[in-house]
Amino acid sequence: MSGPRPADRPEHTLAADQLEVVAGTERESLQGEVPALAAEEELREAMEKAFDYRGDVTITRKDGAKFEGYVFDRVSGKNLESSFVRLVPKDSSQRVKISYAEIAALAFSGRDTAAGKSWQAWVKQYWEKKASSGEKLSLQSESLEE
Repeated sequence: MSGPRPADRPEHTLAADQLEVVAGTERESLQGEVPALAAEEELREAMEKAFDYRGDVTITRKDGAKFEGYVFDRVSGKNLESSFVRLVPKDSSQRVKISYAEIAALAFSGRDTAAGKSWQAWVKQYWEKKASSGEKLSLQSESLEE
């Protein structure tokens, strides 16, 4: 004979509405930030954030050359020499590849195009648009069969 199943325990008998409510995540605001890149781990972490950022960044190489653009790819290798980031400069369509070992500074210089945009804001705008156009407001999905 065995004990109660996990699903039969009191803590697992929540109402469906309670199970569907999940706390949202806070998105870190990086716009205007200039992270410290003193240690290898700080550089790697900053490059991951630059990859996730939905705006332009400015990368300054150790030789003084600056590149401002959108980071579309990065490869994290075993060391800084084998790790690199690729970006599309804002004033060119040519792609630039920069080794992590060459990076002296990073700045989140462009406007974050996703800042302030959340699911709740989209839903609110959607319902306002539907209401102002006189469409019938409903929580039921539209039929796929017509």
